[in-house]
Amino acid sequence: MITEGQPAPDFSLPNQDGTPVQLSAFKGGPVVLYFYPKDDTSGCTKQACGFRDGFPDYEAAGATVLGISPDSSASHAKFVAKYDLPFTLLADVEKTVCEAYGVWKEKSMYGKKYMGVERTTFVLDRDGKVARVFPKVKVPGHAEAVLEAVRELK
Repeated sequence: MITEGQPAPDFSLPNQDGTPVQLSAFKGGPVVLYFYPKDDTSGCTKQACGFRDGFPDYEAAGATVLGISPDSSASHAKFVAKYDLPFTLLADVEKTVCEAYGVWKEKSMYGKKYMGVERTTFVLDRDGKVARVFPKVKVPGHAEAVLEAVRELK
């Protein structure tokens, strides 16, 4: 996994509209990069809505919020529309960015092993370096904890 102090690996992924988004385009301001397993599932919806509800505070702190999952742009578009999400979701269908950040891992549910995204958030500083890592995220209170990490960058 990418650790604090490392440069964040650059990438380009399509957003919910299918438009390519390059991470390095956001240098100069803090970036919240949150990896989540699946659109429109209970935990992922709660997490996205937490960032949505706190979005004015993220904007005030000058931060860009980017969500990444292996879902398609079309799936992201429905998720954004359904929950009125004001930030960009990126489609990592090939899981190359999930692998680069070390969040594509073996998971287990009901004794069955499978590969999936381990819910993880990275806070990047203005220079594109990883300032904070929130591994194995528990959703309640997460958006607030990430906002505090963003505010500490000033």
